Amino acid sequence: MTKLTSRRAALRTIGMAGAAGLAAPHIAGAQANGTTWRIQTSWPGGAGLQIFKDWCASIQEKTGGELSFTPFGANDVVGDFQLYDAVKNGVLEAINPFTIYAQGIIPAATFLTSIPLGLRQPSEFDAFYYGLGGLDIARELYAKQGMFFVGPVHHDANIIHSKVPIRSIDDFAGRKMRLPGGMVADVFSEIGAETTVLPGSEIFPALEKGTIDVADYVGPAVNYALGFSQVTDYIVMGPPGFMSLYQPVDIMDITVGQAAWDALSPQMKQFVEMETHVYSDMHYAAIQAADQEAWPKFEADGVEVTRLSQDDVDIMTEIAVPIWFDYARRDPDAARVFKIQLDYMQSGSLGYVDPALTEGMSLE
Repeated sequence: MTKLTSRRAALRTIGMAGAAGLAAPHIAGAQANGTTWRIQTSWPGGAGLQIFKDWCASIQEKTGGELSFTPFGANDVVGDFQLYDAVKNGVLEAINPFTIYAQGIIPAATFLTSIPLGLRQPSEFDAFYYGLGGLDIARELYAKQGMFFVGPVHHDANIIHSKVPIRSIDDFAGRKMRLPGGMVADVFSEIGAETTVLPGSEIFPALEKGTIDVADYVGPAVNYALGFSQVTDYIVMGPPGFMSLYQPVDIMDITVGQAAWDALSPQMKQFVEMETHVYSDMHYAAIQAADQEAWPKFEADGVEVTRLSQDDVDIMTEIAVPIWFDYARRDPDAARVFKIQLDYMQSGSLGYVDPALTEGMSLE
């Protein structure tokens, strides 16, 4: 048995043990009156979609039928950018989106996932959410929109695919580039890219047709399965150990419509929260394992990996910091979230941001 298989088995045992304790008082009645949630992910295919479907399939067994998830892939019910309306209006009971997509209705959500040159490891976001108050703020903000933010789900850093070689940030100038919008797009606009916003499902055809030259999306395994090696020749990353400068920890989440959440028993709410932790761990580990299988496939297809330099990191950090402050000042809640992250980044624990870069900048 491999270490990953052992880890999955352990996590599954933990999840089932928790489910037994939480759901047992309700199972007898649930057999006839179980609740089914329709839940759509932002994954259009590849390892991400399969992991999501496998997790959804486990819920009925773990709860003895009290709760079941019917999974849908990207665009199966609604488009990626309609997910929040769908869950608020009851078209879907729950969603598994990329958290950055919420920035259109919750400005502070731009800081609920990684920002350019910001927190750089999944463990740092776990500390932010579960140790430094981020989860409480997220739930407060989502509640105002008629939704319940269950918790973050880790998967990978984002990487950039390109039709042309990009060996420094100067090479982005004039390139038509797909990005998720927000401050990520603003940073790349500052270095000369012509940015556009597209959902993940539209990236391949845009690259194929030449509508765009460059595109960010998630990690190697998913992107290979989506065929990106067929329409690009290069992958652009940061220096060794810094896979992505602009979204080093691209977060997804589990969000539930408030009415669907309120209909659960207190025990089942605890179960769903616990399962979100389990899913995040399994999701992240499985995606990382799949990435290791994807890299040789890209190489075999003739795709070259190019890396930005530490000088590029320093320049992009100087560009990013004032953009962070600009977005934080647009919304009081965004400022609250950003202040937590900035203090953490400037603390002795991380030290990512030289205080000289923020001197004279205010969140007022």
